[in-house]
Amino acid sequence: MERRSLLALGVGLGAVALAGRPTPTEAAAKLSAGDVAAGRRLFAAGAYKQLDEVLPLLLATAARSTDQGPASAARAADVWALASQLAVKHGRTEAAGAYAQRAGAAARRSGDPVVLALAARAAATPLRRTGHTGEALHLLTEARAHLTTSSRPTPAELEAAGMAALTAAYTAALAHLPTTACDFAAQAEESTHRLTRHPHPAGTWELTADQCALYRIGIHRHLGEVDAALAAARRLRPEHLPTAERRARAATDTARALLAAGDVAGAFAQLRLVEVAAPLEASRPSVCALTARVAGLRPGLPGLSDYARRTTVSLL
Repeated sequence: MERRSLLALGVGLGAVALAGRPTPTEAAAKLSAGDVAAGRRLFAAGAYKQLDEVLPLLLATAARSTDQGPASAARAADVWALASQLAVKHGRTEAAGAYAQRAGAAARRSGDPVVLALAARAAATPLRRTGHTGEALHLLTEARAHLTTSSRPTPAELEAAGMAALTAAYTAALAHLPTTACDFAAQAEESTHRLTRHPHPAGTWELTADQCALYRIGIHRHLGEVDAALAAARRLRPEHLPTAERRARAATDTARALLAAGDVAGAFAQLRLVEVAAPLEASRPSVCALTARVAGLRPGLPGLSDYARRTTVSLL
């Protein structure tokens, strides 16, 4: 198959350029920025089944790209980080950790602090899920420090620093470290404010005030501050979040906060929004568990039985 870019030939929100196993010739091809961007678009759209189909080829190409110079190593790190994030969506913590290790190794070869921060964020989830919260916080703190040494960081460095701080804040909240969590969240909000001073088209950046509000929902809920979590949910404008995956995450986190507040019907209303934003998000193991909790508390809610039947189909 003749190709310069494996996925850029047609991968969009509803189409996949390739399916099936890679051939040796394809796997030897050079990883392009278009390949990585196309894979990222699938993830952002919540098109996890389609991403599952093309990821083996991306990974095979990434494995051959790590030693092809800093730019190729950076693209390889992005692919390994993407694979780690997808494994998290499927509930595969061990695989997520293995992919994150590969991402970190490639990021170090790239020497790019923005890429190192991406790899640190990918590593944080499997680390905290396996009881290594301290290591996750160390990686994120170190990554952010590399990005903030300059008195005039670039927009990309500001954004990466802010997203690393948000991930660190959430990680600290899971470990019940309220001061650390709030400090990191404040740092992210400061980076967000500084980023707004740079002219940019709408939807350009991942780090926004709404992204910070989204993280605040989970941060405050894990700290036992349900009222603050719900206040953050009210501040959030889901329609301003840049991707379907983020909008689904906002609805999921809001559902959890509402459930913690005893509003079971409200939690189910948010679960419906998860399915609207990104149907496969509603079928993730953790979201299915949330649906089961709602059903256990209020099995007679109108529409709940049909919703549960639709969304408990395995992603795999």
